[in-house]
Amino acid sequence: MVTQSAGVADEFSLQLTFMLFLSVVVVTLFSALLTAPQRDEISEFYLGNRTMSPLRNGLAMCGDYLSAATLLGSTGLVALTGYDGLMYLGGTVVAWMMVLLLIAEPLRRAGKFTLGDTVALRMPRQHRPVRLALSVCVLVITTLYLVAQLVGSVALLTQFTGEPSATTRTLCVVVIGTIVIVYASIGGAPGATFIQVIKAAMLVAGITVTAVLVLHRFDWNVDALLTAAAGRSGTGLEFLEPGLRYGASTTSKLDFFSLQLAIVLGLAALPHILMRLLAPRSVGVLRSSLVWAVGLVGLVCFAAGILGLGATGIIGRDTIDSTDHTGNATVLLLAAELGGSVLTALLSCLAFVTLLAVATGLTLAAASSLAHDLYGEVIRKGKASETEELTVARLGGAVIGILGMLLALVVWGANTATLAFLAFAIAASAILPTLVYTLFWRRFTAQGALLSLCGGLLCSVLLTVFSPVVSSTPDSFYPDADFAWFPLQNPGLVSIPAGFFLGWLGSVLTKHQEPDVYEDFEVKMLVGVEE
Repeated sequence: MVTQSAGVADEFSLQLTFMLFLSVVVVTLFSALLTAPQRDEISEFYLGNRTMSPLRNGLAMCGDYLSAATLLGSTGLVALTGYDGLMYLGGTVVAWMMVLLLIAEPLRRAGKFTLGDTVALRMPRQHRPVRLALSVCVLVITTLYLVAQLVGSVALLTQFTGEPSATTRTLCVVVIGTIVIVYASIGGAPGATFIQVIKAAMLVAGITVTAVLVLHRFDWNVDALLTAAAGRSGTGLEFLEPGLRYGASTTSKLDFFSLQLAIVLGLAALPHILMRLLAPRSVGVLRSSLVWAVGLVGLVCFAAGILGLGATGIIGRDTIDSTDHTGNATVLLLAAELGGSVLTALLSCLAFVTLLAVATGLTLAAASSLAHDLYGEVIRKGKASETEELTVARLGGAVIGILGMLLALVVWGANTATLAFLAFAIAASAILPTLVYTLFWRRFTAQGALLSLCGGLLCSVLLTVFSPVVSSTPDSFYPDADFAWFPLQNPGLVSIPAGFFLGWLGSVLTKHQEPDVYEDFEVKMLVGVEE
């Protein structure tokens, strides 16, 4: 569970944060309404402006992925665990390299609006059951991740006010959730893209400037920064060596490997990231856009590492841990030390905008799957008009947003990282095997896809239910109960191989009913037809 710390920012910072956040929301909402689809064309609602430059597309991809967990959680992890936290940041960059090298171009050539369209092209006569299972997985993943963002808004508010009252908590979640619904349901992909680009530019600028301030404090001497961090960590040089958090036992090492596996493989299967890969007008633009995205994500992760080490060297690990043992307050404590109330307010506003932008992308992805795959292709069997499907997409965005708000209020004290990492594990265990086999294995069948999707989803959820996340530890959902027979906090180490195995097993045990389809699919995937 998240420890609710006392507020670390003064009243002026809170007021300034509110004014800055309100200004950003007003400007972006107005812009989202101006750029919203004016015609009943689902392509514009799902994918937005396909003529954007690679830089803007790269910023949008960066904005879709980088959440407040990167700004707050990752920085805190580095500040508290040193080398192990830096390894976690490294996994994020490696994950984008996998997207760039393996998934992006084949998916762009063979895709249309959602992953379900790629599956339909590969299995034209048996795609509807697979679309149904795929929609369920997408809705589970996006809802978990959305709830993590909304719960994170309460945790961020806690840094200012201490533990909020039930009314304040509800108001915070409802306001953020309502803004997200407006962005996603009215603005569609154009509105979501606009807020992603603005958020990414703000995040890159804000975290880079703060990292520069940290380096300036140590006279641009990296050795002095590392020496100060080790000296004030309370552990000496062990702070700069592996194992401080994940090396205490074999189980903790396996847990770290499982988490990294889920992050590296899960990114390539997150629904809102996959939709973003379909947006560029050509494969060439996509390739350039991904290079920008990898560079920007790498820059942010590098700066986050500097911030974490700087916070330990300037403030001290004991002070950070006593303020908030999760480390989420690290950035605000560092900002108050380096730039006072103004820098604290700027970074706090940036964190709220980051939550808002990621939640918008998730809601849009869920609404698109709900309207296009579930309603348009499964329920209406491809006979729904564009106007009808667009209406369902807008209503679906509202439904997903309201569901996310209700769940966030129910589990508001949950660890946001746990919810997010479970979403990554499900994506890597269910969607990634289906995606990889669909693109690259001739023998893959609809039965294999169903077994991979359903089995990967159930395996991830069940292992999490019977893990220390739910019971047996003070930080569990039910700390007084003990039914955690699975020792790892993240199920990826078991559930990801299980998802690939089930996809293989379902395919080899069934007759390949569409043997000639793959040749045409492979030509389109490798060569494509530019639009």
